[in-house]
Amino acid sequence: MKKSLENIRFLFLLVAIGLFSCNKQTDQISIESPNKKIVVTVETIEGQLFYSVINEEEPIVNKSRLGFLFKNMPDLGNNVKINTVNQISTNETWEQVWGEKRLIENRFEELVLNIKEKNGLKRNFNLYFKVFNDGLGFRYEIPVQQNVDSIIITDELTQFNIANIYRAWWASAYKDKFYESLYKNSIISDITDTVITPLTLELSNNKFVAIHEANLTDYAALNIYFADSAKMETDLTPWSTGEKVFAKAGMVSPWRTITIGNSPGDLITSYIALNLNEPNKIDDTSWIKPGKYMGIWWSIHMGKHTWKPGSKHGATTENTKAYIDFAADNGFEGVLVEGWNNGWDFDWTTHGDSISFTEAYPDFDLEEITRYGASKNVNLIGHHETGGATKNYENQMEKAFKLYQSMGVSAVKTGYVNLNNLDGKEFHSSQYGIRHYRKVIETAAKYHIMIDNHEPAMPTGLQRTYPNLMTQEGVRGQEFNAWSQDGGNPPEHTTIVPFTRGLAGPMDYTFGTFNFENTAVPGTRVRTTIAKQLALYVVIYSPLQMASDLPKNYKGKKEFDFIKAVPVDWTITKVLEARIGDYIATARKDRHSEEWYLGCITDEYSREITIDLNFLDTDKTYKAEIYKDGANADWETNPNDFEYMEMIVKSSESLLIKMANSGGQAVRFVPID
Repeated sequence: MKKSLENIRFLFLLVAIGLFSCNKQTDQISIESPNKKIVVTVETIEGQLFYSVINEEEPIVNKSRLGFLFKNMPDLGNNVKINTVNQISTNETWEQVWGEKRLIENRFEELVLNIKEKNGLKRNFNLYFKVFNDGLGFRYEIPVQQNVDSIIITDELTQFNIANIYRAWWASAYKDKFYESLYKNSIISDITDTVITPLTLELSNNKFVAIHEANLTDYAALNIYFADSAKMETDLTPWSTGEKVFAKAGMVSPWRTITIGNSPGDLITSYIALNLNEPNKIDDTSWIKPGKYMGIWWSIHMGKHTWKPGSKHGATTENTKAYIDFAADNGFEGVLVEGWNNGWDFDWTTHGDSISFTEAYPDFDLEEITRYGASKNVNLIGHHETGGATKNYENQMEKAFKLYQSMGVSAVKTGYVNLNNLDGKEFHSSQYGIRHYRKVIETAAKYHIMIDNHEPAMPTGLQRTYPNLMTQEGVRGQEFNAWSQDGGNPPEHTTIVPFTRGLAGPMDYTFGTFNFENTAVPGTRVRTTIAKQLALYVVIYSPLQMASDLPKNYKGKKEFDFIKAVPVDWTITKVLEARIGDYIATARKDRHSEEWYLGCITDEYSREITIDLNFLDTDKTYKAEIYKDGANADWETNPNDFEYMEMIVKSSESLLIKMANSGGQAVRFVPID
């Protein structure tokens, strides 16, 4: 609903003095963002509750329902009135333990509404809206009260009726429980599936919107289905019995987030989800350390080694020590080892209850390996593949983390690959799964263990509260380039995921592959140039970054110098140029030095873009170390064609970036004065 600014400010005055006069047919209240550009209106129409959003006097969200559907009591959101209204202003800055940006501005206007039923059970609930300069979040609270005890939610009435949608980037919610599918780009009328969030939308007025959630705690994950091209409805991930959420009075929902940008890059540099999570609960964070790692991983996916024991077993003491040596020589902090523990002999995707997390195979000496790694300042990164058997894992988890802590292992990659959901029945993103993942994070923190979670629920900013949750998968990553029957990830894939999955949080994509031949499946391969593999370290964010290839493929390669140098912890991030699905150019400043890094990647088409260097510090001169596609680079025929050059630059200058098809360019800017 569109209003004049004069009417909106008049409504603000009413709130400020605590007065609110309501029409018998429609109660209405509005709130502005700090910069006055976003206006959220909440109103009741014939007893039903709605919200709407405008940005710069243009509609973003048309009237959309709010409320709940219950199994054990009448629905909540009909025949209601706005009972009380409070407004709160907040303007603060907080520091991340690690991240894409060190200092986060948390500035918003908050509207707190108590909504009450006019008759019947006369239940009430609270509705919270926080309106930022780049979007908003809202959540429900059902307080302790008469007539409400146990709560069984069958869904929310929450709608996201986004105005003027031009197209969407989306992935199905239930067809791929691991979120490891390719994103599709289409008009809304062509979407027949229920879709996951983040859901990224381009509007016909050239604005961009992302719908997601924040602080997903003891609740079911948010999915969306399209009732029609104008109505987007909530679909919470169900339990196997059909219910969505079991709770008690006093419960709060996750925040539903709507991020609004004038460019695709604005979505990436929005920190609404982090701001809507609780502050850090870990007092001593000195043990939480971002870093880069290598691993006995790619060779297994390539079929050269196996997880299970035998003549090709990858996780041996000898092999691990060789990786540790290479990591130490090249400044890597960790080595990941998969297949070290008993349980891989079975079909672990269906028999996860046979996996041990404390017993190693005879050819893997855990104590000797951790001792050897410590002598070279390289940490072993543990691996806990559960096969989706969460009960088996929870029964062993305390003992397993305690063992790792005693050995000096400070990071664990968890996994939940299975054929029949968690424990044979529950979706990863159900309330059941959310409870399990939280238990893992909290238990790991107790033993000073960092977590890299694979096959997760979609991230929702929880790393602010538990910064030991370093990174997660939930994306179709590099391993598909080894064995996927469709040939591997298409060139445009990594120009889409920063604006979809990447909006949810850090992503363990595991790039850095230099060898483009001899994959596990003929015809399947990494569909990039080598320069693009380098640029991805800047474009796709993770505080734990892997160099995925075998050590022998890095030896003697100038390109490897960039992987060794590129940081994983940043002071600031800027998206300089981008078009979703076509290209992206990202600049980041190292948190621990004065260096800047630039990563540019393109889709299947070669491309030239000019990048202004005005992101560099104006008082410095830099040596630009440029890693770029060679003159004859081509991802299909000549992916290893690569050129290195250096030049002196200042912030007043620009760079012409030439990229081959599915190519890229990575630049390190080192101050020289």
